[in-house]
Amino acid sequence: MKRTQAVAAGAVVAAALALTLGATRSDAQPSGVKRTVLQRSDIGATPDREAVTAKIEFETGVRSGRHTHPGEEVGYVLEGKLCLAVEGQAIVALKAGDTFFVEAGRPHEVINEEAEPAVVLATYIVGKGEPLATPVVGSFSWR
Repeated sequence: MKRTQAVAAGAVVAAALALTLGATRSDAQPSGVKRTVLQRSDIGATPDREAVTAKIEFETGVRSGRHTHPGEEVGYVLEGKLCLAVEGQAIVALKAGDTFFVEAGRPHEVINEEAEPAVVLATYIVGKGEPLATPVVGSFSWR
């Protein structure tokens, strides 16, 4: 009986540790934003890089938080309306059917101020094993 309790306690500690470590990863998602990776594909000419396609869902009234990507982000708005704030650029209003591009390493934030959720299909060109997003500490300005 004691062995079973020890194993159960160990499993609980391991689960708590995994949750804690997962929450501190640099690609952790803010509440209200859900990124689901749909595909990872090698880039033939560049064996150390990959294309990652993801569906990103933004709940009503949510901000992605300021962040960067280690590679380029190419996006297409599937549903809803969003604002894209990219460092050094004017804020852009996006709606379903619009596309966008964010340079590698460029701080930006996606904002859903609408009364409806929004969905984006994005492809990231990144180094294999790199996090898809890294939070930016501090502020940045746009035009």
